Formats: sequence, C-alpha cells, structure tokens
Amino acid sequence: MSISEKESLPSSEKTLSSSEKQSPSEVEKETKKQQRRLIMTSLTLFFLLLGAGYTVYWFLTLRYHQDTDNAYVTGNQIQVMSQMAGSVVSVNFDNTDFVKSGQPLVQLDPRDAELALKRAENELANTVRITHQHMIDSKRYQAIIELKKIALRKAQHDLNRREILGTQDLIGKEELQHMREAVSAAQAELDVAIAQYQSNQAIILDTPLEKQPAIEKAASGVRDAWLALQRTHIVSPVDGYVARRSVQVGSRINSGTPLMAIVPANNMWIEANFKETQLANMQIGQPAKIISDFYGADVVYTGKVTGIDMGTGSAFSLLPAQNASGNWIKVVQRLPVRIELDPEQLKQHPLRIGLSTKVTVDTANSNGTVVAASERTLPAYHTNALTIDMAPANKIVTDVINSNSGNKF
Repeated sequence: MSISEKESLPSSEKTLSSSEKQSPSEVEKETKKQQRRLIMTSLTLFFLLLGAGYTVYWFLTLRYHQDTDNAYVTGNQIQVMSQMAGSVVSVNFDNTDFVKSGQPLVQLDPRDAELALKRAENELANTVRITHQHMIDSKRYQAIIELKKIALRKAQHDLNRREILGTQDLIGKEELQHMREAVSAAQAELDVAIAQYQSNQAIILDTPLEKQPAIEKAASGVRDAWLALQRTHIVSPVDGYVARRSVQVGSRINSGTPLMAIVPANNMWIEANFKETQLANMQIGQPAKIISDFYGADVVYTGKVTGIDMGTGSAFSLLPAQNASGNWIKVVQRLPVRIELDPEQLKQHPLRIGLSTKVTVDTANSNGTVVAASERTLPAYHTNALTIDMAPANKIVTDVINSNSGNKF
C-alpha cells in the first residue's frame, strides 16, 4: 500500500489500527484504573448514604438519647444499732448471710435486764400496798370524824346543862370553864380528823386503785424494764443481706453502737450523674436503659427517671466551692438523677451497691415534670419488725396489782 493510500483511510480505521498495536500490559493497566474508579465511586456513594442514614437516625432518635457512664447502683443501707447497753453473748449471722425481717441478729446478756424487771415489779407491789393503805385509811378517817362529832355533841350538851346550873349558882365557875374548854378541845379534834381525811383524800380522790397516779407510774417502770429485756434480742428490721458486721462476741456495747448493716436486694436504684448540659429535656417518667459492668451488655435493665436531685454534688459537699472568690474557674457540674429499676429484672439479676453502670435516657417524651408534683400518701419505708407486743407486760402489771391489793378487777 502506498503512502497516499494510507492517508486516504478513514479515521476509525486508523484508531483501530493504533489500538491493535497496544500491548496487553497497557490494556490491563487501563482496566485496573477503571475498576479503581468504580470502587471509589461506590465507596463514596456508600459513605454518603451511610452519613445520610445516620443523620436521619440521629434526627429522629439519637438526639433524644442522653447517656453517661458516671452512674452507680445505690440502695438502702440499714444500720442495725443496739437500743440497750450490754455484753454480746451471741452473734447469729455473718456478712453475706440472708436474714428475714424480725430474725434475731445479736443477743445481749439478759441478766441485768431481768434484775431490773424484778426490781420494777417489787416497786409496783410496794406502791400498790401503800396506795391501798391510803384507800383504807380514808374509811378509817371517816369513822374518826364521826367519833369526834359524837364527842363534840356530848361536850356541847354537857356545857349547855352546866350553863343553866351556872346561872343559878349551883356549880362553880371553874367547872363551867372546864366544860367550855372541853367543847373547844372536841371541836379542835374534829377539825384535825377532817383535815386528816381531806389530806388522805387528796392523794386518792375517787380514782380506782389501778388508775392511781403512783401505781401507773410504777406500772410504767415495769413496762420499761420488760421492754428493755425484750430489746436484748436485737432483730433485723427488714429482709436483706448482712454487710459490714463489726460486732463481736464478748464485746461491751452501748446504746447506739453500730453493729452491722442490712442491705435489701429488692429495692435498689441507679444514681446517674448527668452533666448539666444534658438535662434540658430530661423529665420524670422518661424511660431509661441500664447496662452494668457486672453483667455486661448481655443484661440490659429497663427503668425510668423518678427524680432529679435539687443540688449538685459540689453544692452538698462538706466544703462547697466558693465561686465568688477571685480564682474561679468554670467547671461543668453534674446533677444526680434517680432511676428506678424493674423489680422483676432486679430479682433475676441482683445488683450490688456501688457497681458501675452506663445509663441511657430517652428524652423524646416531654409529658412529664422536672420536679415531683405529687405528695406521698404512704411512708416511703416501713417495718413492723421493731414493734413489740406489750400484752405480756400488761399481764405482769395486772397480776402484780391483783396479788397486792386484795381486790380483783
């Protein structure tokens, strides 16, 4: 083919001829470039879609979630203290043991209390006898008054007769004067008898024997001594687990000495310390999810916000910050938020006081309140374990009164 014929070929044939002249390595490089461009384009689109999806998810859901890992399990730590002084003769439980409400935890030596009860019973018996004697004396004084009235009337009659005789000069003036003095003496004796009766009556009045103040005071002493004897048995106020036992057998303890703590396992909550910048939309009643470090993400507790504390931790500290001083530095404060746990979940997966947790609160629902608006109608906590039936003490008092008064009532 001549040079002129080659120049007369179409351009497409020229291109074809030039590509046919490309080597295989150049074709492979071109293919890889196209693949890289396709991958980069796909990744770019993927991340753009991912970012758009995350943006929508954040706008719809995540922006309402406030979380913190500055959250800990909190519960009641009930200090068990002695109400009486005494020597410890028995410790019935140790740390980690489960106890039921009303079970005896510690036994004090009861002998001092038993002797005190016996002394109180004797004091009551003596008081009953003395008071009963006053009541009998009241009748005796009434009889004496009647005798004195009779003696006064007799003396008065004698004086009247002698005054008639005196006007007729039948008796001497000295005898007449003696009779007048006898009437005055009889009147004085009557007045003394009446005063004695009134004095005795001021003590007893018309009150029944068992209602006499002196007897009721002595009866209160018996009840106090009996109650002190019962309190040598130190019982658990609630169901829970023993912790921080410090009492030892043989120790001499005083009233108010801490012996151990009882921790109920079924009444715990989370104290989550949120930053003040996270609390703008947080309200009572909002749901929360809790993950404890103890169980990990395998156990997710559900709860709800039950209250937001009225002060930060620094405000209630022993030495609160003096922000009015010249070296003030602003620090984002944290406010404790109380989160109630589901009792059934807590029963299945028990927690311990002080464990770390992560809390996430959903603030989407804004129908609640920031502070509690209702008042409690029932006590937050109550126990009947420390209530002692006084019927046995009352029976002791009744028996002592009956056996020393001679009367049955």
